[in-house]
Amino acid sequence: MTIHSISTKRAAHSAEARVAAQDWSALIGELNSHGSTVMPALLSPEECTEIAGLYPHEDHFRSHVVMARHGFGKGEYRYFRYPLPDLVGGLRTALYPRLAGVANDWNERMGVAQRYPDDHAAFLQLCHESGQTRPTPLLLQYGPGDFNCLHQDLYGDLAFPLQVAILLSQPGEDFAGGEFVLTEQRPRMQSRAEVVPLTRGDAVIFAVHNRPVQGTKGHYRVNLRHGVSRLRSGRRHTVGIIFHDAK
Repeated sequence: MTIHSISTKRAAHSAEARVAAQDWSALIGELNSHGSTVMPALLSPEECTEIAGLYPHEDHFRSHVVMARHGFGKGEYRYFRYPLPDLVGGLRTALYPRLAGVANDWNERMGVAQRYPDDHAAFLQLCHESGQTRPTPLLLQYGPGDFNCLHQDLYGDLAFPLQVAILLSQPGEDFAGGEFVLTEQRPRMQSRAEVVPLTRGDAVIFAVHNRPVQGTKGHYRVNLRHGVSRLRSGRRHTVGIIFHDAK
C-alpha cells in the first residue's frame, strides 16, 4: 500500500467522522425551511490554511477562471483536477449520501422525476454517461473590491440539487465584507435575500437551483441564486464542493 493510498483512506475516514458528528436532523430541518444551513467548524484552521495554500500551485487544477473576463464579477477561481485533494474528495463522498435523501424528497415534492442514488460513485457514473466528466469542486480567491454575481452552478443537464461552500479565511482578520448571499424568487413575489454568517471552517449547504415550498394548494417551486458581496479589504478563500461533474 502506498503512502498516498494510506493518506486517502485516513482523509476519507476523517471526512466521514466529522460529517457524521453533525446534527443532521437540525440541518435537514433548516434546509427544508430556508434552503440553506450551516455546518460549524467542519474544517480546522490548519486545514483551511492548507487548502487555501494550494491555490498558486497549478498542478492541482484543471482550469483557471478570471471572473471579470466572463461578466461573473471580480475575483478568480480554479477547478480542481482528478484526483481531488484527499480531504476535499473525502468530504464530497461523505456529504453526498446525507444529502441524497433531501434531494430525492425535494424532487418528489416538486414533481421532478429525477432520483439520485445513495452512493456518490454511482451518481458520478450517471454524470459520465451523460457526457459530464470534468470535476467541479473549486477553490475561489477574492481580493479588495472583488465580488461574485448571483448565479447557479449547473454545468449540464444532470445537476445535484444541493452544494456546499466552506469558508477558508477568517472574517474580521483576513478580510472584511465578502458575505455569502442567497436570493430566493417565489412566483409572483419579490425576491428574498439572505446573508449567511460564516466563520473560518464553517460550511454552508444550499440549494443549487430550485427547492419546494409548502403553499395553500400544495408545494410550489422557488428559484435560488447565490453569490458573494464586495470584499472591502484583505483576501478571502473558499472551497466549493459541487456533487455533479461538468460537460
